[in-house]
Amino acid sequence: MTAKVPDLFVMLQALIAAPSISCSSPAHDMSNRAVIDLLADWLDTLGFAVRVIPIEGQPHKANLIATLGSGPGGLVLAGHTDTVPYDEQGWSFDPFQLTEHDQRWYGLGTADMKGFFPIAIEAVRPYLETPLREPLIILATADEESSMDGARQLAAQGQPRGRFAVVGEPTELRPARLHKGMMMEAITVHGRSGHSSDPALGNSALEGMHEVIGELLTLRGELQERYRNPAFSVPVPTMNLGCIHGGDNPNRICGDCELQIDLRPLPGMDIHELRRLLSQRLTPIAERRQLDIGVRALFPGVQAFEQPADSPLVQALEELSGHTANAVGFATEAPFMRELGMDAVVCGPGSIRQAHQPDEYLALSQVRPAIDMLRALIERFCL
Repeated sequence: MTAKVPDLFVMLQALIAAPSISCSSPAHDMSNRAVIDLLADWLDTLGFAVRVIPIEGQPHKANLIATLGSGPGGLVLAGHTDTVPYDEQGWSFDPFQLTEHDQRWYGLGTADMKGFFPIAIEAVRPYLETPLREPLIILATADEESSMDGARQLAAQGQPRGRFAVVGEPTELRPARLHKGMMMEAITVHGRSGHSSDPALGNSALEGMHEVIGELLTLRGELQERYRNPAFSVPVPTMNLGCIHGGDNPNRICGDCELQIDLRPLPGMDIHELRRLLSQRLTPIAERRQLDIGVRALFPGVQAFEQPADSPLVQALEELSGHTANAVGFATEAPFMRELGMDAVVCGPGSIRQAHQPDEYLALSQVRPAIDMLRALIERFCL
């Protein structure tokens, strides 16, 4: 039965050759169905019960839930099928052709995170004929790199229902039980344009935005005084003023201005409460200046993540890796696994330092240890 499924290198070669970029820009956004179909075919051949679930409103994209065994509980090995866009001129290798060089596998998505799926499939091969006490679930999602719509839909649908989830993002096989959340918000100021020779002829949105920025920086300072977690390399919540657009000509009073910001809250901070707080702090400026000021989410956002240290999964991965579970600075789908009622840990092969840049690679030295780690987890939580 397993002979019909290619070996690890050939599987990864096929996944890398199937472009699956997700992007907020429609010009760069792609389907992930080719990757999903490959995984579905291999896992079905291995005896998994496979479900392909289209993303609502995006039938060209899908999640996959593949289950070996039955019953409640079990172990979920979770990953996303999409990649970020790429800068072709920066690559030394074809980003869609898996290339082995200097004990590394190069290709777009090798580390982040298509490489996790062949490793997970390789890990499960010895147990295909073994009755499982708890099910093993391989989960593949859509659009993690842009909207997280895949994981968001699964959480809304209440599936899958595992007990423990390993999110195989690249952590160099060091478990992470905390990460910050992620918000991207647009703040719009609508005033009234007019001839610049007389300020009374208009109401400057740009001058209003100047006051908005001052209030945002004050709020940032207050949040950083109130919240601190030394587990993170940047131990405070951050707020980045990313880009601003306003006005159209020097001799016109600016009628409209928009600022886009990025917020990274710590565990214990709720993104919905932060949005309410933003609006609350900006309302007095709008009233005093008689401006229309709005706050709009650029995407729904991701809550911060924390898995308690006493979780059996945390303890198992600490034992297997030899490393205390730490915090990472990037957001993942782990909060959605927690929303589904699972203990979750972020742990996978490769390094985040290679992600989202030219010549992304997965070091071969990570492959065998990753297989061994996943097999040990399968034996502990499924057999």
